[in-house]
Amino acid sequence: SFNSLNHDMTLAEFKFIWYMEYSHRMWGRVVGLAYLLPAAYFWHRGWLSRPLKGCVLALCGLVCFQGLLGWYMVKSGLEEKPDSYDIPRVSQYRLAAHLGSALVLYSASLWTGLSLLLPRHKLPETHQLLRLRQYAHGTTALIFLTALSGAFVAGLDAGLVYNSFPKMGERWIPDDLLAFSPVLRNVFENPTTVQFDHRILGIASVTAVTALYLFSRKIPLPRRTRMAVTSLLAVACIQ
Repeated sequence: SFNSLNHDMTLAEFKFIWYMEYSHRMWGRVVGLAYLLPAAYFWHRGWLSRPLKGCVLALCGLVCFQGLLGWYMVKSGLEEKPDSYDIPRVSQYRLAAHLGSALVLYSASLWTGLSLLLPRHKLPETHQLLRLRQYAHGTTALIFLTALSGAFVAGLDAGLVYNSFPKMGERWIPDDLLAFSPVLRNVFENPTTVQFDHRILGIASVTAVTALYLFSRKIPLPRRTRMAVTSLLAVACIQ
């Protein structure tokens, strides 16, 4: 790797990226302990109900799986690839899996914590409320997919291919969008297609969040729910 990339790197520059990686690993281990030790204590004291024990075990499994995925991802960047003369990098597939697992772990932890801290609102199951809930779930899935596509952008350095917006260079649709064969391979391995997909998904996510906010304004909702939807729109705009 040193001979292929950054062969003029100084020791101080190497230490900087080494400490970034080291800090990330240590922080991940601290997060794991911050979850596992209190969970074991609460379990031992008998403070967890039977359904909550299932949640705790599932989250514990996700914490361990996340660390394993991180090791598996880094391993792909250290493997010798005799047929490749490209810049050494980790597999974009493993990077996406590592990010996706982290998002699932974070979301599940937050959902479990808020379910315990905040009482659930008992609202009449109207047709509008059911549609809002379904649309919110669909928007969540779209945002998750957008984040995963960002991992492919990072893994392939696809953000360096075009740096203009909304057009990509001088065109709305680049010439090399489907340069690879078979066609499906472009979605995951063609940097141009990966950046194009991420742009489309990002715009679609912001549009979906905006539509969700506008739809929610037509329905009588609790104050807490309105604050959540408004915050979602604000974060989407900032992002």
